[in-house]
Amino acid sequence: MSLVEQDRTVNLDAHQVMGTVVAVQANFYQVQLAPSCLSLPEARGLADPFLLCTRRTRLKKIGQKVMVGDRVIIEEPDWTGGRGAIAEVLPRQTELSRPPIANADQILLVFAVAEPDLDPQALSRFLVKAESTGLEVCLALNKCDLVTFEQLQEWGERLSSWGYQPFFMSVFQGLEFIIENEKEIKKHPISDVKLAVNHSLIHQLQDKITVICGPSGVGKSSLINLLIPDIDLRVGEVSGKLGRGRHTTRHVELFELPSKGLLADSPGFNQPTLECEPQELAYYFPEARERLAAGSCQFSDCSHRDEPNCIVRGDWERYSFYLDFLEEAIKRQEALQQQPDAESSLKSKTKSGGKQQYEPKLESKKYRRSSRRVQHQTLQDLCEEMEDI
Repeated sequence: MSLVEQDRTVNLDAHQVMGTVVAVQANFYQVQLAPSCLSLPEARGLADPFLLCTRRTRLKKIGQKVMVGDRVIIEEPDWTGGRGAIAEVLPRQTELSRPPIANADQILLVFAVAEPDLDPQALSRFLVKAESTGLEVCLALNKCDLVTFEQLQEWGERLSSWGYQPFFMSVFQGLEFIIENEKEIKKHPISDVKLAVNHSLIHQLQDKITVICGPSGVGKSSLINLLIPDIDLRVGEVSGKLGRGRHTTRHVELFELPSKGLLADSPGFNQPTLECEPQELAYYFPEARERLAAGSCQFSDCSHRDEPNCIVRGDWERYSFYLDFLEEAIKRQEALQQQPDAESSLKSKTKSGGKQQYEPKLESKKYRRSSRRVQHQTLQDLCEEMEDI
């Protein structure tokens, strides 16, 4: 169901309007109004299709959080001042905690084939993390202008065996690359909204909420700047010493595509923590999923390591990655079982080779003075409560 079709399924009172939260800052929410609400006579005076909103105190009292991506109902909007108050959060279709976003349809994982070089195990870690969300996973490889046609072809065949059909692109050149045959590659502008190519990135993003993620320095912010020329996200360079990018995105925000659809830029990070259960891990590898769909192992609790008559164990390329991630998942599970409140008392540290190790957190200071930001939020909450009295 498209975003517009979702909007039409909600019945509103005369004093209500509906929209999507596109940004959160402290206790304020930037809400993009639904197309049906923009046609109201009262909305014609708005300079842009947004209202700056607060949250009704009753939502806070029942513990209802408001996230980027939430579809919300706003009561009695102030059209002149461009403000409003969120009175209701509509049921979420999906929900992510990192990054915090609701109602996302798919994840667009962006990696670079060069500068920094593409590492298969690091890519697999991101893919497994993305698969664990339950959302559709798309893969885009940037900086394809820095490698040869043969290298692109090799990566295309390799990733196809993993179960993915990646988008090849060069954000620097503004082009998407499509391999036609063994000797030919077709190029076209990434941002060409009129292009009717089923495999094009623009087609994949239409009428969906897409979360863009990936390591720092691979070109996520540059890609968004290319897709949406009206914005200008800060772009960082790749560190020559570390061989990876510096973080430029600090918070989650939704941006509207000219071809419809919303993009969520998420903070870049270089080693996502795998928090899945050991028995779930195999289902986050498309190669293993295909084998499990065709049959079953001899044992229902098979870990797909050395058990007899296991249909997952085999000579597929990423099986060694699966074993590494499985060992990590088992260690995490054992650490959690040893401590009743281990989720809050453990922290993850990245060791050499990208492996994760869990260590106990240091005890927080009992008399730490609250920050000015927390104090400001407390005062803002008090003002909201006074307004509702």
